[in-house]
Amino acid sequence: MGHVDVRPARPVEADLPTPSRGAPRWRAWLWVVLSAALGVLTAVATVIVGGAVKLTTNVKHEEVTTEELGSARPVKISKAMNILIVGSDQRDGANARYGRMPGERTDTIILAHISPERDGAVLISFPRDSLVELPACPAKRNLPGQQPHIGMINESFNYGGIGCTWLTIERLTDIHIDHFVKVDFTGFKAMVNALGGVPVCIPQPIHDTKAQLDLPAGRQVLKGEQALGYVRARYSLGDGSDIGRIQRQQMFLASMAKEAMSGETLTHPSKLFGFLDAVTKSLTTDPEFSVGVMKDLLTSAQGLTAGQIRFVTTPWRYSVTQRGRVEWVQPQADNLFKMVAADRISKNVKSGQQKIPKSQVHIIVRNGSGLPGLATEAAAELEQRGYHIVKVETAAKPYARTFVKYSPNGEARASRLIRELKKSRAFPVRKARTQTVVLVVGANWRGLKTPRTLDDVEGFDATQDSCTAS
Repeated sequence: MGHVDVRPARPVEADLPTPSRGAPRWRAWLWVVLSAALGVLTAVATVIVGGAVKLTTNVKHEEVTTEELGSARPVKISKAMNILIVGSDQRDGANARYGRMPGERTDTIILAHISPERDGAVLISFPRDSLVELPACPAKRNLPGQQPHIGMINESFNYGGIGCTWLTIERLTDIHIDHFVKVDFTGFKAMVNALGGVPVCIPQPIHDTKAQLDLPAGRQVLKGEQALGYVRARYSLGDGSDIGRIQRQQMFLASMAKEAMSGETLTHPSKLFGFLDAVTKSLTTDPEFSVGVMKDLLTSAQGLTAGQIRFVTTPWRYSVTQRGRVEWVQPQADNLFKMVAADRISKNVKSGQQKIPKSQVHIIVRNGSGLPGLATEAAAELEQRGYHIVKVETAAKPYARTFVKYSPNGEARASRLIRELKKSRAFPVRKARTQTVVLVVGANWRGLKTPRTLDDVEGFDATQDSCTAS
């Protein structure tokens, strides 16, 4: 079952009122780097010619050779642009204050897919604790290269640099990558500070001496050093997993994207240029991904809104062989990659719609089917899709039908769950106050629906409010 919270949940009343007609329907560090350095540059270039030249010279480049990527690359099947984005944890130079450590690893790995019409974007996060099949990579400068083996996905960067990471992601996803962008600790802080901070909502107080974080609960604005500690902190927050950190990073990037795309930034020349200056100083890209190419990309994507930027995580489960590691769930992971490669991404996502992350949907699963082990199987499948299973238990009596019980406070979470089930009924418990929902597996249990579009894949758009989702 993986990581199960054994803390007792507030009970949901056992009495079942009349069933409702159904629960109501509702629905970057890195795209930020792109949506700002990409597009806003158009406005700057038309007003500040000398400034545009400065922004161009800010960006650093690193060559990724044909030898590094190999000859068996995925075929590029559309005009979509796929950009590999990595967060570097290199500890030299300005980053030495975070602890000296040889080499360079990827703190964050994201693949940004921008549709051919530039009217939609999907950012896929790859958990750095993922156990995957790593390919052979040639030695490069002071890097030893990589032998084929099963290992953590972020090893490729340490052994073979960005070229090896590029090759690894292409081999694992069968998605053709066009460019890469690398950002380090110092650059991330500079971007946040240039925006004047990024608003977030913190559900519980944070006191983390290692991350140098001392934050109260509630809505607040995080500046550079605080923001970096917040998105990098792991063991003191949530369940201590990399998955929890990814979810926190995605929410922060959504807030950062909204801030960068807001009128406060776009219509304020000095603030806009300061942000773009910080962004471009923070970037290392392949030589072909120049500021001019970024500018052209944004020019063609001027109509893209925060609601059309989706964040998803590769489907995963906790490893049964190596504690603390995760494995990708198949065929769900491959289905996601195929959808992205074929550009079957969500279009025209309504801005402002909120979708609570699955990790924040806490579920008690009860077996009322009369079949031993069925609730455990259902719980395992739900956990693989990202839901938080509180516990699995036997129902007080058998039930012919599957149903979901929820309180008024858990209504949105129940909707999230019910939409996944092939067959179920909804039972509101009006007097209850808990957000935890109860899934009673009945004799008619039919399992979960198969994801067919990105609307069925765990994720949310950049309009997501971290306070609403917490």
